[in-house]
Amino acid sequence: MEEFYEDIVKAYPTVVGRERKDLEKFGNLGAGYIGKHIVGKGEDAHLTTKVYLDFLKIHVILICGKRGSGKSFSAGVILEEFSFLQDEYRNKISFIVVDPVGIYWSMKYPNEQQKNLLKEWQLEPKGLTNLKVLVPIGQLESYKKAGVPVDGTIALSLSELTPEEILLAFKLDRLSEEGVALEKNFAKLQREKEKFDLTDLIEEIRKDEETKKEVRDALVSLLSVANEWKLIVKEGTKIEEIAEPGKITVIDVSRMRSEELRNLLVALIAREIYRLRVLARKEEEKFKITGEKPKFTFPIVWLILEEAHNFIPSDKEVASSEPIKIIAKQGREPGVGLVVITQMPNKIHQEILSQTDIVISFRLTSRDDVQALHAVMQTYMQEELEAYLNSLPRWPGAALILDDNLEKVFTVAIRPRVSWHSGGTAALV
Repeated sequence: MEEFYEDIVKAYPTVVGRERKDLEKFGNLGAGYIGKHIVGKGEDAHLTTKVYLDFLKIHVILICGKRGSGKSFSAGVILEEFSFLQDEYRNKISFIVVDPVGIYWSMKYPNEQQKNLLKEWQLEPKGLTNLKVLVPIGQLESYKKAGVPVDGTIALSLSELTPEEILLAFKLDRLSEEGVALEKNFAKLQREKEKFDLTDLIEEIRKDEETKKEVRDALVSLLSVANEWKLIVKEGTKIEEIAEPGKITVIDVSRMRSEELRNLLVALIAREIYRLRVLARKEEEKFKITGEKPKFTFPIVWLILEEAHNFIPSDKEVASSEPIKIIAKQGREPGVGLVVITQMPNKIHQEILSQTDIVISFRLTSRDDVQALHAVMQTYMQEELEAYLNSLPRWPGAALILDDNLEKVFTVAIRPRVSWHSGGTAALV
């Protein structure tokens, strides 16, 4: 069986996520080189042909594995390969990375430390010139002092959020006194002002004599703490400044400890990129039919979420839950891809797992996490999943790739990074 498998991977380039008809038409054009096949087990395991990842179509990708196994590393490889795509493909796509860990900024720099290893893979160190780093405006000085190369800041316009998102972010029941008061005053501002911020909302609540003083005081206290982060303002960052064609935008929120505000940020970004892609898709279809130049353009967007279980948890609804679910379920048609990265796939909402068509899994130690992967894949390989994971060589970067498009499973060694990876485990030497 192994000999047959080895013949198969030699006969055709493996492009994960690409169906046979597209493989015959495009080969490996519009695809990125992410690693090599691992054939054999134990001491007999060896590398064979290259493995590519499809960028021509929209995918929902789950990257999982225990801490330090290579999750963020492999996401970085995907970003590198996007950067190296032919112009005709790259310039139609934008990548947005929400980074609560603070590791993707280093991709601006070449991986000189592993020059010899890269040479073995016929690669060379290279920093990414199409990557920009945005940070919350209130923490800009903190990033500068830490030596993080920042290209700009990001802020949210309160008037572009919905009452539901605000209530979810601050964990308020819509029917509670606090929830009713917040929604009422938020709606009043929406009617009276085109743009407003948290200071305006706080003042409106203070003037609300219909609401009990203790309820007003509680809301003012809650919103005042959020206001100190300076993330929510009157004039927020335009989504067009975040999703630029051919570019990678890293939104580094590692120094913003408020989980509520992080979720609000992701909620607005996810909702807006989906909305604008729906509009752009209509213009693209009209152009195909009539030849009329599109009046509005917006790139295809891939949204990468690090520590994704915080943004789309399995056990509760947060502000970012619904917008992400919409992308997972409906994003393929308008052109919004999703990559969720977690060490705990069982903590990711089931609706996301059920829409996943590609899994890149490193070693998992929890049976619950292995069972979560069973929910992703169909019956063609469920019985073998645990055996496949246990048989992975104990090499850095050894991963199992499950491709629902081809209904196949591959064991793959993820290639070394050409850009600097700052996500390794801290050590004294």
